[in-house]
Amino acid sequence: MEKNQGSYSFRNLGSGLLFGMGLVAFIDEAVFHQILGWHHFYDKSTTAVGLFSDGLFHAFSWFATVASLFLFADLRRRNSLWIKRWISGVFLGAGFFQLYDGLVHHKLLELHQIRYHVDILPYDIVWNGVAVIILLMGVFLYMQTQKAKGLQKKGDR
Repeated sequence: MEKNQGSYSFRNLGSGLLFGMGLVAFIDEAVFHQILGWHHFYDKSTTAVGLFSDGLFHAFSWFATVASLFLFADLRRRNSLWIKRWISGVFLGAGFFQLYDGLVHHKLLELHQIRYHVDILPYDIVWNGVAVIILLMGVFLYMQTQKAKGLQKKGDR
């Protein structure tokens, strides 16, 4: 790890988090909302309201992705990109967003379900299970970067 990367470690993580959230939101919107047509972001009203909510959700995913890429470009410009830290953020953001969607949107707020008119349990298990696996991958990578950051600080003494 270069000294400059350590001073921008939070920005590397933050950019990755935003990119991961935006990426998973985009995949969710494109695949489950548009291609498969399984649900809308908000399914407790008319189809028009559901489509409008999908548009807002899609806008969020692109704003998060574009903002993250501006941060990414700034890190590269400053020669401060710590790719492993950034990728850990991507996995953490993606896993967090998918788990949040599965637990809060699907179960707690009941904005929508993954599918309708089927046994939902297998879908919930896969959806949330994949989210936990992605999140754990992010935690693993993050911990590795924390160790590298700690080793760098010891070497500075």
